[in-house]
Amino acid sequence: MISQFLPTNFDKNKKIGLIAGRGNYPLIVLNRLQEKQLSIRLLAFEDETPSTVWECFGGNERAIQHVGQIGKLLKNIEKFDLGYILMAGQITPKKLFKGLNPDLKALSLLVKLKEKNAESIFGTLAVEIEKAGAELLDARSFLDDQLAEKEVMTGGKLAINSNVIEHGIRMAKAVADLNIGQGIVVSKGTVLAVEAFEGTDKMLARAGEFKAKEAVFIKTVKPNQDYRFDVPVFGMQTVEAMMAAEIQYAGLEAGKVIMLEKDKTIEAARKQGIVLFGY
Repeated sequence: MISQFLPTNFDKNKKIGLIAGRGNYPLIVLNRLQEKQLSIRLLAFEDETPSTVWECFGGNERAIQHVGQIGKLLKNIEKFDLGYILMAGQITPKKLFKGLNPDLKALSLLVKLKEKNAESIFGTLAVEIEKAGAELLDARSFLDDQLAEKEVMTGGKLAINSNVIEHGIRMAKAVADLNIGQGIVVSKGTVLAVEAFEGTDKMLARAGEFKAKEAVFIKTVKPNQDYRFDVPVFGMQTVEAMMAAEIQYAGLEAGKVIMLEKDKTIEAARKQGIVLFGY
């Protein structure tokens, strides 16, 4: 089995389009696709897709557009005759408000949305991608061994009150259900910070200002999570943000949160005294 998250009728002979955002996430996914000897085409974004990813493709295997050029993106999907699409990597959040450079297709889609959040925007894009003839894959595809596990992943026992963890999970689920965000920081029954559109790192920085003891960062998914996009990710960058904020504990929903460079991330957390556990 190539990946448990692929559709049962997955055809490895069809080309996969990698929509690549920021960070090392797209490169990790690309390496996995190459390991499986799959045919890949790159759909890159100006000022977002890393050069390390762009340079892995020949001129006739890649295309680039501004974030808001949805019409061009869809045309490139058709041009490359893509059978599947895989999204990897964030887009700078503020682009929704400044620097989007929307084309007519993007404008026509955005004007119909009453609420503009990751679920509504990417959900609408998913419909258009399928109209262009490609199937949007579960973002966990090919990353089966890079998911959070239900244990103390950094080793040892969890030396924190279970009531604190249960409170954090309950609050995180409630916030995710409202499509606000997928992360939260709690301490001894108090919510210190909630992740919204600004992202995880800024939320952790805000929570760290309280210098609260036994602060716990909880990362979760929405109750009706669409795993084709906006799947929560935890990696080295988050470990560094936790270090800076002096937050010692992170609870990640097992089998659902993607851990980028999992072994490296767990080892880095362990060395810094950060406890990573799955629930």
